[in-house]
Amino acid sequence: MATVVETVSLPYVQAPETSADLDWADLVTLDLSKFDQPGGKEELATVLARALEEIGFFYVSNHGLTREDVDTQFALAQSVLALRDEDKAPYRAALEAGDYNGWKPAGTRDLIPGVKDNFEIFNIPKFIPEHANRPQPSAVRQHWSTIERFSRHIHDQIVKKLLVIFAVALKLEDEEWFVKRHRYEKSSGDHLRYMKYYSRTEEENQKLGGIWLKGHSDMGSLTLLFRQPVAALQVQTKDGSWRWVKPQTDALTVNIADALQFLTNGYLKSSIHRVVAPPKDQAHINRLGVLYMVRIEDDTDLVPINESPVLIERGLVDNKILGSDGKAIKAGEWVKQRVIKNLGATSDKDGDNAVTELEIVKGVKVKYFD
Repeated sequence: MATVVETVSLPYVQAPETSADLDWADLVTLDLSKFDQPGGKEELATVLARALEEIGFFYVSNHGLTREDVDTQFALAQSVLALRDEDKAPYRAALEAGDYNGWKPAGTRDLIPGVKDNFEIFNIPKFIPEHANRPQPSAVRQHWSTIERFSRHIHDQIVKKLLVIFAVALKLEDEEWFVKRHRYEKSSGDHLRYMKYYSRTEEENQKLGGIWLKGHSDMGSLTLLFRQPVAALQVQTKDGSWRWVKPQTDALTVNIADALQFLTNGYLKSSIHRVVAPPKDQAHINRLGVLYMVRIEDDTDLVPINESPVLIERGLVDNKILGSDGKAIKAGEWVKQRVIKNLGATSDKDGDNAVTELEIVKGVKVKYFD
């Protein structure tokens, strides 16, 4: 299917950071260079516990990817999303069927009447036989080996370590409990994402109250965000206020998503975050992003882990969130229905910004925040 070439490095110049004095979130950093040191996993789990108590967002440093590796992916994101819409159209994701792989055009949903969303996405799934025959644009095929190496490194050298740290934090006897449910070769919605938010006019921003994407949780296990110098991401704190997430040059920004919240009955919180209009000195910049979305295996029951002493001590094992039929929700169905209802046809006649709560599957709902 894909044209295989040697891996390459491509140049990319990031936008300058804002000079605005913003209220930045105080996030902890997990230094993965400690992972294999004696007591390192336990130390990292202790640091993680602080993130869980505060916000559910954290940074990850010493992840094994160079600045050149990341720049190359930004260059590829730029080239893929710069293709004409008619050239991307054959790769449009089947959002209405719950498939998020491929291209999501900007402007597929109404935020308010007369103003549509301003973000475009191209998702590249895992490099496994299940997706081997999926067509890709030449801008992707030409750099298939480079993209695969980057994607696999994220899973093998970053995600697996984070999943072990979560298991240690939950005092699970099997530190690979999460790893065994996030196997690369199994069916799940993991993907590398190229994403662009297009700049808006001042008039549009005023109509939207500056909110480009309402406060929401992510649908998988984890979201990894690579260097993003255009300030627009905000996270909701425990007191309900919003703080800006500061760009990090060489660290990843990571947030916990729905699956881990289900599996721990809220001990691991699916972080609420939103996207807002950037500061004035960045308002004219199209916000290009590279992300990796981690999904637990599709056939996983999203019920609390009854082997965790931490969850048992907190009384978080028994009160399972079940569907209206009394059965556990499957991870794959949760993701599929969130894609359909969050990215398919607009769900409310007044637009997405009017929605505060939405049923996803079998009576289980998600909330949205201004």
